Amino acid sequence: MGLNTAKPFQNQTKMQTEKTPPHKNWFVIRVKPRYEKKTAERLEKSGIRVYCPTTTQIHQWSDRKKKIQVPLFSTYVFVQTEEKERNRVFEAPGVLGYLRWLGQAAIVREEEIELIKKWLDKDVVSSKVEKITSGDLVAIESGPFKGKKGTAKQVGKKKIKILLTDLGLKVTLDYQTEIKVI
Repeated sequence: MGLNTAKPFQNQTKMQTEKTPPHKNWFVIRVKPRYEKKTAERLEKSGIRVYCPTTTQIHQWSDRKKKIQVPLFSTYVFVQTEEKERNRVFEAPGVLGYLRWLGQAAIVREEEIELIKKWLDKDVVSSKVEKITSGDLVAIESGPFKGKKGTAKQVGKKKIKILLTDLGLKVTLDYQTEIKVI
């Protein structure tokens, strides 16, 4: 009698699994430098949902200036896939592997992806940056990282590298972004 009840229970579980769609998580993949957009396009063509956030920068050559879309996170692309389909990303050129956290592929929450999109929708206001030295605690007051706090790691003539501990990222910002020492 115990065997007869076990069989229908297994079938019932199987039926419930088939009805519920598989859960897809956002992961971060590492790619070769300057391969972010190429890899994202290739993965998108293969049916994988991809997000490669970009920002506009003005590059100057000796004879001209040009606005260029550059990846917000150098060498990183976000992909949304099922756990069992994760290896499909390696079919695209330039993929080096998954960003790992505690020995497993790091999962990014949907809310964090939406927050990045929201940040990038805002306009960047040109302003001056006050005197900042390496090690200063700073608050970003404009641009895609508005409201975030971090530590200045490297201060150059045109750019500043800031460690955003709550996001686990080191970002390079130009001085168009309003930054304040706290």
